[in-house]
Amino acid sequence: MNEKRKIRAAEKELILFLLKQLTLTPEEYPIKEDVIEYEGGVMGSISMGENADDYAGDLIQVEYIDSDNIPVVITLTKDKNNQLLDLDFWKTDFSKLITYPKPEQVVVM
Repeated sequence: MNEKRKIRAAEKELILFLLKQLTLTPEEYPIKEDVIEYEGGVMGSISMGENADDYAGDLIQVEYIDSDNIPVVITLTKDKNNQLLDLDFWKTDFSKLITYPKPEQVVVM
């Protein structure tokens, strides 16, 4: 079972950047302090919601090239209550994320 942990500064920074790209604020989409890692943190995906079944759509997708030159698609999602649900990372070869992206390294798709 996945355990809760405190959100990391780099994760929060990336989420704030993504919200800014959408002209949204943390007041509109609060960032929870406790998150759950998916896949034991292998790809970097985290859940900020209570129930993955509450998925109600993607807010934004960006692309990042990891330090091994493998593309990573990063998606910020929302739930049915219009709250942040997931910060989802999908590395196209399904390998482990090597370097966590900084906002200036991502490209909006």
